[in-house]
Amino acid sequence: VQLQAFGGGLVQAGGSLRLSCTASGRTFSSYAMGWFRQAPGKEREFVAGIDWSVTNTVYADSVKGRFTIARDNARNMVYLQMNRLKPEDTAVYYCAASGRGWGAASYLYDYWGQGTLVTVSS
Repeated sequence: VQLQAFGGGLVQAGGSLRLSCTASGRTFSSYAMGWFRQAPGKEREFVAGIDWSVTNTVYADSVKGRFTIARDNARNMVYLQMNRLKPEDTAVYYCAASGRGWGAASYLYDYWGQGTLVTVSS
């Protein structure tokens, strides 16, 4: 699976952005998908995940209620809608695919896209 994330940019605090990730290669619908982020000087952290059937989602506490993960299996796309953005959301965001199950643990994810930078100004 090859992944490519896009949609990052500069936004003011309180604003919104939607990240997208396109997948190519093997059967997209059989993979759980996740979004992770890495802020400058910090370790990569889990943001949101969605299972292959679109039935289950999970979020980091820091984004719960503000971010929404979604996927369109027909278009091989996964999205991250980010609302009420805060300066602490500034990071490079990565999409990832897991063929071993869904959840927050990064070790589950076998494939990673290049990141897209989100900068939230105060």
